[in-house]
Amino acid sequence: MATTNQPRRTLLLTGASRGIGHATVKRFSAAGWRVITCSRHPFPENCPWEAGPEDHVQVDLASTKNTEEAIAEIKRRLHGELHALVNNAAISPKTAGGGRLSSIETSRSDWGHIFQVNFFAPIMLARGLLDELSAAKGSVVNVTSIAGSRVHPFAGTAYSTSKAALAALTREMAADFGSRGVRVNAIAPGEIDTAMLSPGTEKIVENIPMHRLGTPDEVAKIIYVLCTDTASYVNGAEIHINGGQHV
Repeated sequence: MATTNQPRRTLLLTGASRGIGHATVKRFSAAGWRVITCSRHPFPENCPWEAGPEDHVQVDLASTKNTEEAIAEIKRRLHGELHALVNNAAISPKTAGGGRLSSIETSRSDWGHIFQVNFFAPIMLARGLLDELSAAKGSVVNVTSIAGSRVHPFAGTAYSTSKAALAALTREMAADFGSRGVRVNAIAPGEIDTAMLSPGTEKIVENIPMHRLGTPDEVAKIIYVLCTDTASYVNGAEIHINGGQHV
């Protein structure tokens, strides 16, 4: 928990309502952090963690205008410092039948929508809050994916390429933000037991060396470490959290 001689640290997290985001809120909250969440939805009355409307920002990351407005609102709620930004929100649309959207099938509008949420929103938030991150010598964690480095049987083309682009952006941000005292890293989850899993995932699990799915908490713990002094010299890394699936 936060100590009396250390100011309470603040995390800004996108995509907090379920899965990895939900587990991340719980992990940081348990360590005494203030967590400001961002979502397309208003603050839930049955919020499963200790927080209030003052720690929730309703924003549609698919809209550049709304994202810019949210950044201004977040700056007003911060006290000049942001210790961590976790860009976790992402979308992965499917075909009408629930199948994978290939490069042939993905429409121009879907490409733009997916890249705005998965790729452009993270850099908009990080740039917009750079002064606050710099003041706190903070950390940015971009959530990429194993699908960013290989053709995945379920993840669509636009989702996968947006995650590959986000991994490349992480390296560029690490180089650019480092002189401001801000570390930028990425985590690349594999098959994690969340609502995003598609039918047939059990076939993939057979080829994972650890022969099981990962849990959202296992991902959240690595995100937490990257945002603390334990990782004070880790910058520009992409950490694979997939039970060895990438090997």
